[in-house]
Amino acid sequence: QMPLVESGGGSVESGGSLRLSCAASEFPWSRYCMGWFRQVPGEEREGVAVIDNVGNPKYSDSVKGRFTITLDNSKRTVYLQMDNLQPEDTAMYYCAHRSANDCPTTWSRRAFYAFWGQGTQVTVSS
Repeated sequence: QMPLVESGGGSVESGGSLRLSCAASEFPWSRYCMGWFRQVPGEEREGVAVIDNVGNPKYSDSVKGRFTITLDNSKRTVYLQMDNLQPEDTAMYYCAHRSANDCPTTWSRRAFYAFWGQGTQVTVSS
């Protein structure tokens, strides 16, 4: 069983919305950073949002104001609500986990995280 399981990807038109989920039932649910990344073939994996165990979010400039990261402690699940989606948001989206007391400025770097999900595809058409 994968330690991180993403779901919720799909295809939408420009301006539409999707909500991604990342279930992390295998991890102790304390002191962590849970991040969302995206990757287009041939490009680097980009950090878009992160949340710590007390619910403090951080966002990349590319999604700030359109994406919202939240957590449900009872379900050990982190969500990424994506609104006003644009074609440039098309990518494979991954969630990632690291045990940490907080999420430093390195949160957007791939190497910061120890565990990754399998990814879920998001496609936005114009």
